[in-house]
Amino acid sequence: MVLKKQVSGLDNLAFDNRFVQQLPADCETDNYRRQVTKACYSNVLPTKVAAPKVVAYSREMAEQLGFTIADCESEQFAKVFVGNEILAGMKPYAMCYGGHQFGQWAGQLGDGRAINLGEVVNTENQRWALQLKGAGPTPYSRSADGLAVLRSSVREFLCSEAMFHLGVPTTRALSLILTGENVVRDMFYDGNPKAEQGAVVCRVAPSFIRFGNFQLFASRGEVEVLRQFLDYTITTDFPHLVENQASLGKEIYLAWFEEVCRTTAEMIVHWQRVGFVHGVMNTDNMSIMGLTIDYGPYGWLDDYDPDWTPNTTDAGERRYRYGQQPQMALWNLVQLANAIYPLIDEVEPLQQALSIYNQSFDEGWNSMMANKLGLRAFNPETDNDLCQELFALLAEVETDMTLFYRKLALIDIEGRVGDYTDEQLLAPLQESWYRLDALTESYKTRVTLWLRKYILRLQQEETKQADKIQRMNAANPKYVLRNYLSQMAIDKAEQGDYSMVKDLLEVMRHPYDEQADKQHYAVKRPEWARNKAGCSKLSCSS
Repeated sequence: MVLKKQVSGLDNLAFDNRFVQQLPADCETDNYRRQVTKACYSNVLPTKVAAPKVVAYSREMAEQLGFTIADCESEQFAKVFVGNEILAGMKPYAMCYGGHQFGQWAGQLGDGRAINLGEVVNTENQRWALQLKGAGPTPYSRSADGLAVLRSSVREFLCSEAMFHLGVPTTRALSLILTGENVVRDMFYDGNPKAEQGAVVCRVAPSFIRFGNFQLFASRGEVEVLRQFLDYTITTDFPHLVENQASLGKEIYLAWFEEVCRTTAEMIVHWQRVGFVHGVMNTDNMSIMGLTIDYGPYGWLDDYDPDWTPNTTDAGERRYRYGQQPQMALWNLVQLANAIYPLIDEVEPLQQALSIYNQSFDEGWNSMMANKLGLRAFNPETDNDLCQELFALLAEVETDMTLFYRKLALIDIEGRVGDYTDEQLLAPLQESWYRLDALTESYKTRVTLWLRKYILRLQQEETKQADKIQRMNAANPKYVLRNYLSQMAIDKAEQGDYSMVKDLLEVMRHPYDEQADKQHYAVKRPEWARNKAGCSKLSCSS
């Protein structure tokens, strides 16, 4: 009797691969570092590794691709998503793009340590691009090796999925796989390199196209390639814009740019809502889909500090600090507008489109703050001052942002304001302050005055306590991927213990739920983590 081979979900992947089929390729096929002109990508294969081993995978992302648990735990899965095996239909390539880095034009950048396996279409007709990060050098690797270490890969894998479950627009992560080989890295570029375990993350997104793709073609005067690339982007990733349109042109291009402005604003509002700091908002790290992309030296606000950035490379200028992310997104959109200007040839409609970013951000911000405070709707006449006063209080004394908003939901609003003592008002918030001895009597007085205004504001719109709690707990997560938690998981993983990676992945699947058995993941940053590498300080190598 002949046994029939069981077909896995990997064998059933339906590759679309429009990117390589419809766009111009690099005519050079050898994989060496070089400038690539008049092309959107270079064909390149991942580097095979010694001993791939699956550390973790996302159940949700696997289901989207049609994989079972058995598929994800198979030997073939490890081989495919580390780059050792190329499935039928895969057309691996690295994208060509440029970008502004920390405000300065950097020229050609490209996928230096990312290799796209191809684009698949699932049973729900959704297109997903599969990309390996850390799978070896490409023509865009410059002086680097195209590899990644376990440390940075754990951070990328966990944060991609954590952001998704928080409701933040993001690229996804399918898997985290060890390579069985060491990679040498100088974490802080201070002359102290060391060998670390190599790893590969499979990233997944509807598209990995960035602002920088358009910038590079424009900077080189490759207008026809620019037009071809934009037409491809719109027809593939924004098909709703071209319904019943005979051909693409200026009107469609502007409608596309307006949508990019809107979705970018929505993404930034979400970042500010949960206290996420990207750390390196260069134009090559900005997605045209309004997705959070490229998780490098990111971080989460522990204590509320608008001037904080986790990126040591940005420590002096703090260009990409938390409080400036909205302005930096607009700056990046201006660079995208400059890039597509040759196809528009008019300044005014691009400026009008850029104004949509400000409008969308302001509307989104107001709605977001109303939800964070439990209000039915944002009233600028009263609530602008209420918010600004709150932000000043949060910044003056070290206050855990995540805990504060979550605990604020517990403030009782159904009694008479005059009947509450100061002690009763402050009691629910005690856990959110890092040092209770820093709370001066003057500060306590200001906090309680604000709380009384806040209660009166809620009472004016006749909000019920239960409704307020429900609204606030849906906007204010109990669990975020705190920097020190990621570092603890990394420390264990580097010793061969992956339990905390999997535990954090599970906790972050339900960040707004109480999860009684996971309370230890919803506490303030411990003192030992205040200045520890990986917790408060990260580099672009992180």
